[in-house]
Amino acid sequence: MRESSKPEWARVISNLRDALKLSQTNFGERLRCSAMSVSRWERGVLEPSAGQYLHLGNLAPDPLCWYLWGRAGLRSSDVMRVLPAFRRRLRESRLTDMAIVTAGSGPKKHIEKPQLIAIPLLKVVAGAHGHKGDDILDFEQQVPESMIAAPKEWCPHPEHTLCLRVKGDSMMPLLHDGYIAAVDASQTSREDLYGKIVVMWHKKSGLTISRLVRYDHTEVLVPENRDYQALTLQGDHDWRIMAKVLWWVGKAP
Repeated sequence: MRESSKPEWARVISNLRDALKLSQTNFGERLRCSAMSVSRWERGVLEPSAGQYLHLGNLAPDPLCWYLWGRAGLRSSDVMRVLPAFRRRLRESRLTDMAIVTAGSGPKKHIEKPQLIAIPLLKVVAGAHGHKGDDILDFEQQVPESMIAAPKEWCPHPEHTLCLRVKGDSMMPLLHDGYIAAVDASQTSREDLYGKIVVMWHKKSGLTISRLVRYDHTEVLVPENRDYQALTLQGDHDWRIMAKVLWWVGKAP
């Protein structure tokens, strides 16, 4: 297909990859897709999913990120409503530097605030012990209900970071019912996640949030609330790690 006849989104993606100086293989690795998918995008024969457009937006500078988020179904007004720093960023074509002022009576120190990124909040629920979560295996296909701003250093892999809601109280006092948990969908290696809070999937339970622990050769999902029983995974090969929990937020009582 000639360059002039390609869809606009195909040309945008191709230009973004060139600007990042990445091969199609490396670009695909950043987005958890194959080099063949990237090639199809750039040739205009396959359009990215909504989730992939969100990740592309997080890789892109202003004002390109707004175009890509728009392809995911988000309006700029929706994003700016929850990202006031991005309102200033859109006006000035760069991320506005903000300052943190130290508390106390002494001289005030101004520190450059880290760059913010946009994290999609999906309409997805992960159940704690005793509650069934959503039966979802592909986060990429889920359209977000809104966006959350977070410092970039909180998200080691921004293009794979997303937020979902917690249902149940078995992870209290850490995670309460209704809390929002930010997860990294690129971290799924069992050996690296023992002792960490993870989101797992099972065909009967859907998405489950718990702490993954290994005792000798036995894997166990351990709740923080000791009123609930741990769940042994040994012998049940239907459990799949979906993501590592990075941090969480919730309203004060």
